[in-house]
Amino acid sequence: MNKSSRRLSLTAALATALLYGCTEQTDNNTDDNSGPVQSKSPTVSSPSNLPTASPAGAEEESSTEKTFPYQITTLAEGLSLPWEIAFAPAPDSRIFFTERPGNLRVIVGGKLQPQPLLEVPAPSYGEGGLLGLTLDPDFANNGYAYVYHSYPDGEEISNRILRLKIGEQSAEIDMVLLDDIPGSVNHNGGRIKFGPDGMLYVTTGDRSETKLPQDITSLAGKILRLAPDGSVPKNNPFEGSLVYSYGHRNPQGLAWQPETSLLYSSEHGSSAHDEINLIEASGNYGWPLIQGDESGSGQQGESLQTPLVHSGSNETWAPSGMTFITQGPWSGELLVAALAGQRLLHITLDKEGQAASLETLFEQDWGRLRNVAEGPDGTLYVLTSNLDRGTPSEGDDRILALTPTWK
Repeated sequence: MNKSSRRLSLTAALATALLYGCTEQTDNNTDDNSGPVQSKSPTVSSPSNLPTASPAGAEEESSTEKTFPYQITTLAEGLSLPWEIAFAPAPDSRIFFTERPGNLRVIVGGKLQPQPLLEVPAPSYGEGGLLGLTLDPDFANNGYAYVYHSYPDGEEISNRILRLKIGEQSAEIDMVLLDDIPGSVNHNGGRIKFGPDGMLYVTTGDRSETKLPQDITSLAGKILRLAPDGSVPKNNPFEGSLVYSYGHRNPQGLAWQPETSLLYSSEHGSSAHDEINLIEASGNYGWPLIQGDESGSGQQGESLQTPLVHSGSNETWAPSGMTFITQGPWSGELLVAALAGQRLLHITLDKEGQAASLETLFEQDWGRLRNVAEGPDGTLYVLTSNLDRGTPSEGDDRILALTPTWK
């Protein structure tokens, strides 16, 4: 089935939504929270042209509280733009996270350690810095972690992929897997994840140069696929190339559906039209040739892939980190953190992996949300990103823990 026939266009505005600026770097949203959230039920809204999923549609707050299967507390606060979070396997139980100004930090036994494990130089302005983080599948034995790092490169900004060696009290750079990824003040991408196939997948931005996403020889505006040692996998779609998919503007989220291993990505649009995409090897996702419901062909005559879900022409999400829930009553659901949209997107998929419904959770409750991730025990972690834009609340930035109530 062609994606154009199965996409869902979210052109109807959310009932309680505000209209935001067109891109992450231009939005001026503010956070009106009065302080850290210890416990609350979600505020919920849903597009009028889509079916809703629980807990949307609850008539009373008490009903919503009963259907929302998590209790919310603040795990860490006073942070500096946390970007990614990763969980050491049991019995280690450490929680690692990056801060965009260049810090790798750790939470041990539920307590934030005061000193970073590692500090790396980062640009003093813009969206770059220490961004994505993922642990090696064999982390318990080798201590390897992988990060995506924007760094000053003369008068320019570039991005690179580093392998780290993490010890008990500190971490060090073990090797540079890939450098000279095009970077800029904005649009650096930055997510890095291991796929079910054991390969590293990496999102890169277009550097605000619209010609680069359609250029297969450039690493900008792509999803890359590389082996853990940095080499090109032999079964990559383009021979000798790390490029897995192209035609991306600024993708910042990666998640695999557990049952099918289908890969999904989130992407910032240029003027609204933010996207959730179902990623296929060698797929051309259209930027800058098409957006939203538009269709067309690429330079080689290939069909351009249209988004699974997009925000329409009047609303901006600026979607970033995303995760599939694998445990509890919401198992199989997809959550996406939104920056300009200041919300969690809660997406229900059908048996074919297509979007069946979408609802909004916690709209404007915590300000800009950079990431959402599921821990090994089913706890969800939400990272805020309010210090660089808008008006931060007391305690920002924070990591919020949504602890299961169904256990």
